[in-house]
Amino acid sequence: MSLRAVVDRVAIQVSEAHPREIEHDLLTPNQLETGLTAGGSPRASALAMTPTGSVLCLVNRLSVKKCALTMAARLSWFHNGPVGLRSAFTMAEILLSLTIIGVVAAITLPSLTGNINERTWNTQRKALYARMSQAIALMPALNGYGTLTEDESGNVTEDNAAETFVTAGLSKVLKINNICDNEHLKDCGIPDKVTALNGSTAFSSFPETLVGFNNTFNDVVSLPGYSSPWGVWSYSQTDTKAAAFETGNGESIVVYYSPTCRSGMNETLVAVDGTRYFNSQTKICANFVYDLNGTKGPNTVGKDIGFITALYPSDSVVVAPMPLGSYAGSAQNAGAVSICKNQDSESRLPNMEELIAIFCNRVLINGDASKTDDDRVWSSSRISEGASGRAWGLHMLSGQVYAYDLTGWLAVRCVKR
Repeated sequence: MSLRAVVDRVAIQVSEAHPREIEHDLLTPNQLETGLTAGGSPRASALAMTPTGSVLCLVNRLSVKKCALTMAARLSWFHNGPVGLRSAFTMAEILLSLTIIGVVAAITLPSLTGNINERTWNTQRKALYARMSQAIALMPALNGYGTLTEDESGNVTEDNAAETFVTAGLSKVLKINNICDNEHLKDCGIPDKVTALNGSTAFSSFPETLVGFNNTFNDVVSLPGYSSPWGVWSYSQTDTKAAAFETGNGESIVVYYSPTCRSGMNETLVAVDGTRYFNSQTKICANFVYDLNGTKGPNTVGKDIGFITALYPSDSVVVAPMPLGSYAGSAQNAGAVSICKNQDSESRLPNMEELIAIFCNRVLINGDASKTDDDRVWSSSRISEGASGRAWGLHMLSGQVYAYDLTGWLAVRCVKR
């Protein structure tokens, strides 16, 4: 191999081994050849200049590759320093990195935690609904539990209806760890303050009676748009005390019980305009307000707080609708169904029983504003009568359920199960 070939190979090997360091500073083959022949020695030196200084590599015809690798290693040493002394991150760089990580974590963690909580609550909610539905289906009847006595003035002298409903009825078919009367709701993990679905305060302490929870169980309401005698609606039944219990799975539940609930539409009346109606209060046997994690919080409807309503004493129907936000406008019945389908993948128009449950728990949805809600709201439950067919709709101010023509315009509230 000629001396020029050796020089060329050194130049090529070194350039390939560490091109960025020496591509501009490696001596040309002519310069290297001149340097090698000048000494007249079989072992000569090839000189390559780098920004950090000179690197000396001994070359002979038998160690061209070794020489190239040696030169590359030395160039790396001069540029980066020896392995044990390479530059590390400075304290300022470390602190800056930790600050950035902290800021990103502060932004993302609440969202991640919230999503995890939402999934947990949804799972617990569905599991509780399944257990309550199965338990109530095993009970022979939902009405008639306990003693409810009034004096001549209508004052209740004895009331253990709700407690008896739990102790003699529900506890036989559902695992219950603790039962509390209406004066000791906190002992069963019931929180004081509850935030409604709309963000307002539903109440600062849990109501201790059925009428305290929903005043229309004993009230007189003026009906806008109706002339006398149809312009005034009234309904009255004996008020009952609430009771509370804790399930074997850790949920805290308040129950508002009506021992006089009735089945079917056997008392359906005909209004002045020819439409049929009935009072929804008569169908509600037991209304359960649950807290999935006791007093831990956030004690907000739609998160850890919800409701389950049992209607009709026999062949009972158990519903647990979760309203989606506020009203979604107004429409005819077919349009209302479409609005809810398009609002969310799980959204739909509530059936009649679900709409009654929403009315019963209206304070949990709209807080104090629920008492002035005069909307008439569609359900998806249709009946075969009238020229174009009819569907049940509910008046949120009074709780009356009417059979409305499908072509009528009512408010739309969507729910998900």
